[in-house]
Amino acid sequence: MKVNNIQSCHLGPEISPENYIPENYFLYLLKGDMKAYDGEKNYTMKPGDYCIARKNHLVRYTKYKDNDAFEKIIITLDEAFLKRFLERHVYDVRPSTISDSFIFIPENKLIQNFIISLEPYYTGDLEISADFVDVKREELLIILLKSNPDLINILFNFSLPDRINLKEYMNKNFRFNISLEKFAFFTGRSLSTFKRDFQRIFGTTPGIWLKKKRLQEAYFQIAEQSKKPSDVYLEVGFEDLSHFSYAFKKEFGKTPNEIAKPISNRI
Repeated sequence: MKVNNIQSCHLGPEISPENYIPENYFLYLLKGDMKAYDGEKNYTMKPGDYCIARKNHLVRYTKYKDNDAFEKIIITLDEAFLKRFLERHVYDVRPSTISDSFIFIPENKLIQNFIISLEPYYTGDLEISADFVDVKREELLIILLKSNPDLINILFNFSLPDRINLKEYMNKNFRFNISLEKFAFFTGRSLSTFKRDFQRIFGTTPGIWLKKKRLQEAYFQIAEQSKKPSDVYLEVGFEDLSHFSYAFKKEFGKTPNEIAKPISNRI
């Protein structure tokens, strides 16, 4: 498929750069590679791959540029747009049994032709003309549903997350740097109920537990897996290296660099 003249573009509401997916979106990778992790499973995308990234899933992305370039097409299929679509199209929506955060779409000529068809709609600033955004999104959605009927139960599920096992969820997802409000939402609780249940289950507050758990994970990765502190702090949920180093020394009495193995001792 020739997409030489297609540039990175985005159709629909912007996607937050945080560690969670607020709306379903279609992703087509043009240039570079991407890896993602959702707490359970690793995903890899290469140029030419396309998938649906699912709403209300926690993920962490790592992007790898090709010749200093990373290009992609993102088409957001937000809830408001999907509900408008359902007003004109009738589908039998049932609970989905698919739990993956990314649903990869098999190679499809209709999708390939759709990607190529975007080029004439580019404006001078390399954006799709606003007049055609919903038209092109609806075209893509019809293609996706026709070729992948299982997406009906995924894209048109507008229910909120159910209440789930809090201990299991937190132990799996503590590395994601999201707010307590988001943790509460994803576990099917109000913030006050989340804090109350957390105190009962863990015997401490969410903030204290998260900090300690992340530091323990960082210690393990640095001391036992020989990872560099600069590669670890983001992975375990810290935003700033200096704050991470300060909290680490306060917890363990040594800085991350002091417990890191010398390069000569690393396997």
